Amino acid sequence: MLHHTLKISFVAAACGLAFAATANAEEVTTERHKAEITTVAEGLNFPWGLAFLPNGDALITEKSGTLRRVTMAGEVGDAISGVPDVVYKSQGGLLDVALDPNFADNQWVYLSYSEADPEGGDGNSTAVARGKLEGDALTNVKVIFRGAPKYESGAHFGSRLVFSPEGYLFVTLGDRYSAMDDAQTLDNHHGKVVRIWPDGSVPEDNPFVGQADALPEIWSYGHRNVQGAAIHPETGKLWTVEHGPKGGDEINIPEAGANYGWPVATYGVDYDGSIISDKTHVEGTVQPHYYWVPSIATSNMIFYTGDQFPAWQGDVFVGALRGTHVARLDLHGDRVMHEEPLFKDAIGQRVRDIEQGPDGAIYVVIDDRNGSLIRISNADD
Repeated sequence: MLHHTLKISFVAAACGLAFAATANAEEVTTERHKAEITTVAEGLNFPWGLAFLPNGDALITEKSGTLRRVTMAGEVGDAISGVPDVVYKSQGGLLDVALDPNFADNQWVYLSYSEADPEGGDGNSTAVARGKLEGDALTNVKVIFRGAPKYESGAHFGSRLVFSPEGYLFVTLGDRYSAMDDAQTLDNHHGKVVRIWPDGSVPEDNPFVGQADALPEIWSYGHRNVQGAAIHPETGKLWTVEHGPKGGDEINIPEAGANYGWPVATYGVDYDGSIISDKTHVEGTVQPHYYWVPSIATSNMIFYTGDQFPAWQGDVFVGALRGTHVARLDLHGDRVMHEEPLFKDAIGQRVRDIEQGPDGAIYVVIDDRNGSLIRISNADD
């Protein structure tokens, strides 16, 4: 386990909590590179999402509803004000964070979170808000997307935020667990990927615009709980990774209007072993591009494009919660040729997010009451 091999000095800072890693980094040999594993910061309360600011600092969400700025020296700042109220229970809370592609000019920050019914009902759903980051505050905060309907559940909110090269914002959602059948109908956002413009408006070429009994934000459907998303660096296409039940975690390449099968087709069974569907293939649905049996409990994914690890360029990296590791998928074109599980002994904790840093290192956040930010850098001789 990582905390057995690192020495962490806890340092008070005037700006809030701060943790400086005076670490003896652990070196790990992989199939293609030697990697150095270092804890950057600890003391994060169930961190969920990570985004890097232009100056190299990180914005990290805590599920309880706090957004913090973390420096690469390990300083963890006070809570940034202006974050919307969240429903913090079970899998709900403050989830992903993303910067606008033109952040340097407009300072927009996007947050996904579980939101209570603004009308006062018992239900909740995934929402997306954006605000301008000004110092340690979000200003001009506005909700740009609300999942419909509001539904009383603490499970399967999704959600990742990713911008396409054209400037669309993809929002990945969950089926809300007990509403799984909704993933096959188009009059709700359960089990869907949606595509909107950054201000929340609907692109005119979305596949279900103008169709009766279909919500116009929907891009693809038949998903279970999509908690990872990335844009392929060469094709510009969206790739997603979603939780299966017991078995059947999936990578998909969602196309406009396509049905990805859940729950009428799945490679998994329910948690008690009962059959959800006896079919893995159903006409009119798309097979997963890649899947895991047994499940590793996928979190986020990236395509590695940095210079620190030349032999990993173009590979897919997927965080694993239950698997407590990072899965590296070797691609030939779009085809997955080989999988290498990485860092299980060095990390050995629930990997909630994975991102490539501006320095070309890989960063992961650990899902724990005393969660951490970990850097994976090159240790090749």
